[in-house]
Amino acid sequence: QVELVETGGGLVQPGDSLRLSCTVSGRPFSDYTMAWFRQAPGKEREFVAVISRIAGVEDYATSVAGRFTISRDNAKNTVILLMRSLKPEDTAIYYCAARAGGMTWDALEYDHWGQGTQVTVSP
Repeated sequence: QVELVETGGGLVQPGDSLRLSCTVSGRPFSDYTMAWFRQAPGKEREFVAVISRIAGVEDYATSVAGRFTISRDNAKNTVILLMRSLKPEDTAIYYCAARAGGMTWDALEYDHWGQGTQVTVSP
């Protein structure tokens, strides 16, 4: 059984940075493409960032490109989302997700999900 656990959410001010982590257990981590999604109140879940199984290829939603960085440490079974220059519109529950396939922005293609971590950006 695959389990994903996110940590690192919290309440920050606009312009601040925050680091989210997601640790995966249950199957070799390098088998998985890893991604972050987010869901704001009253909105659909949306893609944030994705990283290939062997780190080297990344992709970002337009709204976060240049501010967020996704990375992975296959030795520690962990994927990181470093968020800089946070804005109030980044407020959402952030989820990490895993799939045993190639990179995609489509949430329906991901097989495994974490429980989510709340990020709130407010003055």
